[in-house]
Amino acid sequence: MKAALVQRLVRLLIVPVAAVLAVLLAGVPGAHAATDLSKVADALRESPVYVDPAASDVLSASDAEALADKIKDADKPVFVAVLPSDYPKANLFQNLRTETGVTGLYGIRLGDEFDARADSSVLSRGAVSNLVTSVQGAGDAKAQLNDFVDSALRNVGGTAPSSWSEGTGEGLSTTGLITLGAVLAAGGAGAYAIAHRNRRRHEEEQRAALEKLRVVVDEDITAFGEELDRLDFHPAEPGADDTMRADYEHALDAYEKAKAHMAAAQRPEDVRAVTQCLEDGRFSLVTLAARREGRPLPERRPPCFFDPRHGPSVADVTWTPMGGATREVPVCAADRVRLSDGQDPIIREVDTASGRRPYWDAGPAYGPWAGGYFGGGILPGLLVGTMLGSMMATPSYAADYGSGYGDFGAGGYEGGDLSGADFNAGDFGGGWGGFGGGDFGGGF
Repeated sequence: MKAALVQRLVRLLIVPVAAVLAVLLAGVPGAHAATDLSKVADALRESPVYVDPAASDVLSASDAEALADKIKDADKPVFVAVLPSDYPKANLFQNLRTETGVTGLYGIRLGDEFDARADSSVLSRGAVSNLVTSVQGAGDAKAQLNDFVDSALRNVGGTAPSSWSEGTGEGLSTTGLITLGAVLAAGGAGAYAIAHRNRRRHEEEQRAALEKLRVVVDEDITAFGEELDRLDFHPAEPGADDTMRADYEHALDAYEKAKAHMAAAQRPEDVRAVTQCLEDGRFSLVTLAARREGRPLPERRPPCFFDPRHGPSVADVTWTPMGGATREVPVCAADRVRLSDGQDPIIREVDTASGRRPYWDAGPAYGPWAGGYFGGGILPGLLVGTMLGSMMATPSYAADYGSGYGDFGAGGYEGGDLSGADFNAGDFGGGWGGFGGGDFGGGF
């Protein structure tokens, strides 16, 4: 705690002094030069927010500290840099990410402009784009950066780099540790009883959530079975070849696997395997249809966002939910026509205590259900600002309904590691607002 306090005091002292020096040097010919990017990266490895001395009028030291504390408290790899408007833009994001070597989401404010990029392991390209778009209309830098950080912390995966918290455990005396140990020992029996009671309550809540979810999943399995029944295909029919028969068998296998996974499900997170099978089976059906009709094979795309039972999507369209931010969502052909005609899409609704609601506003149990259909990479962008999206980004959600939803949770990667293993110019992209697209970041 002492070390953390000292760090905060140093930041409060250094930033104003640096600002004064910048003002004094501004009148000296040739004195103003862009801060070396390696210094910006060094600062971000120590704290999530960096304000260039030449941009100190954009975000105050106290506001920068509050923003940094918010990010640290959330333990997420979110980085914010505030730079002067004349800072060189060429390859800025890519070079900064290379200099830091830290997997994460990076937001940069240049004068009055703002944009962001992220490693795909912590936030998908589409999610970054939607996130940037949602904050472009904010007023001053303080409001915009706080909105960006608030939304980012709800959706970004991974953990903060350990360098942000180094030294914060100093100052705890031996006496304090002994006292703490005594208190823990004295309360051990009571803690065990509380933990046992909480575990039972948690198991009951899990069972109740699974039963609520079972109704929706059974509807999905039934709908897919009806599609198979309506399919006018016989493996021995004239014109059928081995590839067609393989598609058909794959769809049948997916149907049987989905039923088996649902029968064995013990927790809400087990449902993810069911909807993965259904998504896979539906793609096999559209592939089979294309082969039979002599059409080009379809691109592997996520299912229709509004109702996965509609089948694989055919395009991404811009859509704004009531009271929410605009985002791009994958849609089926029928819903694309409805939206282009100014009509509402056909949305999958489920029963809730307050009546029928879209699945994304129906509670945390639907996270595994959606995760199986869409995978982790696309979920953050689709669910930004929704009830389900906010719930899935919390530690309590991970404890209750499991993580492992790819980029949305903490499964399968270590965001925030001091490593470049997850970075390449193709992955590190997104957020096309504010800087003229490709000019900002140069070729990624």
